[in-house]
Amino acid sequence: MIDNNKQFRLIRSGTQSARLNMATDEALVKSFEEDDLPILRLYSWEKSFTIGVSQKFSTYSHLEEYNKNYAKRITGGGVLFHGHDLSYSLLIPVSFMKSLSVKESYEKICTFLLEFYKKLGLNAIYAKDDENISLSKSEFCQVGFEAYDILVNGIKIGGNAQRRTKKLIFQHGSIPIKPVLDTNRKHEIGYCLDEFDINLSYEETQERVASAFEKAFNATLLQSKLNTKEEETLSLLLKDKYDYAK
Repeated sequence: MIDNNKQFRLIRSGTQSARLNMATDEALVKSFEEDDLPILRLYSWEKSFTIGVSQKFSTYSHLEEYNKNYAKRITGGGVLFHGHDLSYSLLIPVSFMKSLSVKESYEKICTFLLEFYKKLGLNAIYAKDDENISLSKSEFCQVGFEAYDILVNGIKIGGNAQRRTKKLIFQHGSIPIKPVLDTNRKHEIGYCLDEFDINLSYEETQERVASAFEKAFNATLLQSKLNTKEEETLSLLLKDKYDYAK
């Protein structure tokens, strides 16, 4: 299981474009082998947005507004706006969760997020555990309610998405930190920590997320960066798949 005092690579990617962030996720997935150390990646974004793997950019009218800074995720779901949030990506071997269903693995993995919010003094729960919430889907990630979305006082504060291969479970999610000035899109962008009187820098949020992860899973995080194989895969993806101007 994930909480048996495992060592994880911790990759801090800093603030990047949507293309670079999502290409990095895919490069890590494509490069991962079952005997590799699991990975936790923490990163932030330039002003941008991402869409689910099955969506089409042509569906949306705000491409120019975001200076064409957008990308597809390798997971499903709707539109997610970035530039005010810290994100995580987690890669673990399937063997870590072999006894758990997909739903159970969501609940297990997301415990570190509940720990993070708890340490901030917030009463965070899963959407499925709030009797006043009706689970629903939306074309905008922060509008609908999935079972393991995180709620504080009935308000959605973050979401997560998962993808599985024969080798690994990949999950990523977003923690909104700062308010967004675009009030016209407020409903679609969602709420953030600042609106709960929690004012954190991106650096402090990273430290707190990493600490919550170590505590929740009795894990040891080892500072790391992309290795040669991952860098080479990333370069190819940026050229061949994530160059949307082609």
